[in-house]
Amino acid sequence: MMDMVQAEPEQFYQAKRLQHSAGTLSYRIMYPHDFNSEKRYPLVLFLHGSGERGEDNQAQLTHGAALFADSASRRDYPAIVIFPQASTNDDWAKVNVTRDTQPLALEFASVNAPPTIAMQGVLALLEDFSARTYVDKQRIYVGGLSMGAMGTYEILARRPEMFAAAIPICGGGNPDNAAYYRKGLPLWAFHGEEDKVVAPSLSVQMVEAINQHGGNAKLTLYSETGHNSWDKAFAEPELLAWLFAQQKGA
Repeated sequence: MMDMVQAEPEQFYQAKRLQHSAGTLSYRIMYPHDFNSEKRYPLVLFLHGSGERGEDNQAQLTHGAALFADSASRRDYPAIVIFPQASTNDDWAKVNVTRDTQPLALEFASVNAPPTIAMQGVLALLEDFSARTYVDKQRIYVGGLSMGAMGTYEILARRPEMFAAAIPICGGGNPDNAAYYRKGLPLWAFHGEEDKVVAPSLSVQMVEAINQHGGNAKLTLYSETGHNSWDKAFAEPELLAWLFAQQKGA
């Protein structure tokens, strides 16, 4: 069983802000223990859900930050981990949301549509960090939950050659965008079968589309589980081992 850190995860994540052409992106970043800029480390980008939007540069750590800050995780998988925060009324993905239905009615745009301001910030952040000598460019990963999983599916089409693997949780996307993904991309998706917020069929559609376009995607569906399938996903004993084993060109 994972030795979970009892302290609040924010103590491990430094608060930063990035000025970019469309505005300012707040983010929190955790460096490996005994970080050495002469070495190279994997980079993990994790995108939060809609409930963690805001301006406090803290709420985005609510789900997932403790997983990577766990002492065993930091020992076994030293990595640079970044949790950006979208502003209150922004989204990671370009999507029209109708909230008077259950599950939500979601209409995802083509990757050819202009990105949201939050996505522009994340793309600028990735451009910055991927150019740093201590980032292993063969091992850049992205994940997210709910709204963040929608952003994950979109960013994989916007930057197809950047990512080694992805872990979207209870999200969805435009299946047509999968045609832009890197061929052979490893992706492990998760969803609750009883999700009344984001329909599990959306994950099914994305995984099928990715594999039809030469990807390497798999889906874990949790029975008797609603929207908060991230709790079970984070508890998967092989999750981090699988993620950090992936690298481009391997």
